[in-house]
Amino acid sequence: MKAVIQDRYGSADVLEFRDVDRPMPAADEVLVRVHAASVNAYDWHLMHGDPVIGRTMMGFRRPKAPVRGRDFAGVVEAVGSGVTGLKPGDEVYGEADGAFAEYVCARADEVGPKPANLTFEQAAAIPLAGNTALIGLRDVARVQPGQTLLVNGASGGVGTFAVQLGKAYGAEVTAVCSTRNVDMVRSLGADRIIDYTQEDFTRGEARYDVVLDLVGNHSLGEFRRVLNPVGTLVLSGGGVYEGGSVVGPMGLFMKRRLVAPFARNHRLLEIAARQSTANLEALRELAESGKIAPVVERTYPLSEAAEAIRYLEVEHARAKVVVTV
Repeated sequence: MKAVIQDRYGSADVLEFRDVDRPMPAADEVLVRVHAASVNAYDWHLMHGDPVIGRTMMGFRRPKAPVRGRDFAGVVEAVGSGVTGLKPGDEVYGEADGAFAEYVCARADEVGPKPANLTFEQAAAIPLAGNTALIGLRDVARVQPGQTLLVNGASGGVGTFAVQLGKAYGAEVTAVCSTRNVDMVRSLGADRIIDYTQEDFTRGEARYDVVLDLVGNHSLGEFRRVLNPVGTLVLSGGGVYEGGSVVGPMGLFMKRRLVAPFARNHRLLEIAARQSTANLEALRELAESGKIAPVVERTYPLSEAAEAIRYLEVEHARAKVVVTV
């Protein structure tokens, strides 16, 4: 089968489109014929091996998982001996390393039925970003109707879902984005938009019950300044690649862990996102009810996946970039 392979860390130039053996599903896995896959910051972090401290999990000299890609949507080709509830022919979506390929093996408990009202391209845009936003707002921040929510990085993959989920949960949503993304973010239902090229929200007078940071471009003190006295800060900073770093966005997380016990009434939290069929089911129901809709900026064929990652990394793509297979 064709796949996008990485044998060393580096820029998008290290990615090769070549033939590899088709994977075989383990007992708890399904083999999926991939129809579409989406690009995430996760992919370029792995491509660069950035931050360096993350290589303890990624692999010291090269990625442990050589095929890039994480999100996918497709059709079940085969199931492992221990899998129930899924069968060949089922249309599914989910997460698994190796999604930039014609076939991918995924754990059955990280796969769910594809939203019936979405194309494969639209469905592939949901899993990682949608799940991160879902866990961040529903489980970590526990957003309630009537609360004020600020989403820093509202035009990115996670941010576009966070704006929609915030509205679905009844919050008043303020979205932070650049000038070119204002109209798109407004179309998602944001109540107020702050153009960061014109205004620094950390210097304004507004205060929020929940701040969801998806960028990591302010200090912990600056984020806390805009919280209400009993406000909640949730960190999930993917950041941008600026030539490599030792700790990257993890530095802000480390500071949070040091400060959190002394933060008095502020809740300083971070997202530890793990995919599950239950969360994919929740996202499917939200999509089918019209409460969330993926925004796909552009698509690339599988053979140009390296360019898709380069575009996301360098051009700061709005919403989602999808690879078609």
